[in-house]
Amino acid sequence: MPLRIAVQMDPIDRIDIRGDSTFAILLEAQKRGHDILYYTPPDLSLRQGKLLARGQTLKVEDKHGAHYALSDPRVVDLSERDVVLLRQDPPFDMAYITTTHLLERIHPKTLVVNDPAQVRNAPEKLFVLDFLDLMPPTLVTRSLADVQSFRAEYKDIIIKPLYGNGGAAVFHIKPGDGNLASLVELFQTVFREPFMVQEYRPEVKEGDKRIILIDGEIAGAINRVPQIGETRSNLHVGGTAVAVDLTARDREICTRLGPELKRRGLIFTGIDVIGPYITEINVTSPTGIRQVKAFGGNDIAAMIWDVIETKRKSNA
Repeated sequence: MPLRIAVQMDPIDRIDIRGDSTFAILLEAQKRGHDILYYTPPDLSLRQGKLLARGQTLKVEDKHGAHYALSDPRVVDLSERDVVLLRQDPPFDMAYITTTHLLERIHPKTLVVNDPAQVRNAPEKLFVLDFLDLMPPTLVTRSLADVQSFRAEYKDIIIKPLYGNGGAAVFHIKPGDGNLASLVELFQTVFREPFMVQEYRPEVKEGDKRIILIDGEIAGAINRVPQIGETRSNLHVGGTAVAVDLTARDREICTRLGPELKRRGLIFTGIDVIGPYITEINVTSPTGIRQVKAFGGNDIAAMIWDVIETKRKSNA
């Protein structure tokens, strides 16, 4: 049976459909006959307990430069929708957190994917700290003395914002680099919260794996290889997607994480693995599904909708 869905996302005219996972999910929804309401986070309102969205009917086409059409602008009570896709990109700031509080008011009667309360409680670089034995040595701090002590032990380190995304403001501080104190001072000035410091893993030169899990089960993976001379492997900063096979260690990591992801209602997650270590668990707006399919992997958009439709039937 067709579902009435809504998608909360960034402006659709600005996305690059060639690699956008939200777009792939919408294409599959349309293929299955689901009605799609599109809106952006500023279009949300709560009035007398009703969660309203000022949105439009969305039609999508896998055609670069002409990938969407909008019609019938209106205000919709989201509690009357079957599914809401929470798909805007980070930063995971108070604006993002506020939308999770609002969407929590209609979930699970309206199925929000991913569960908004669990998204709020699982920031990418904090949730992963529940699995310290699977991570590289890690420090969360605002203290220069703490960073200096960590560097003295591990020599080669990475410093990054706790709530950053897409590789923004990720710094590789090599042994002997005299900029450490200045960089920490910059982070202390720019960010009110602590930041993360990790041992640099040289395996990143061979790539940073994005492994996608659907309802806690492995669905596919790609490897993102950084450009020569670049530490970051994120695709939108020049990393290259290549096919990859999962190792026994990769599967061990997924086996550990899977039950907790499922328990939390995190239907679509992407984890980042460098060498033998996991570095992040992405739950806000994971990406990579179009790349997986392009390399002959699973149709993950279809897998996502299989799970959503099953959950809607069980809640009916």
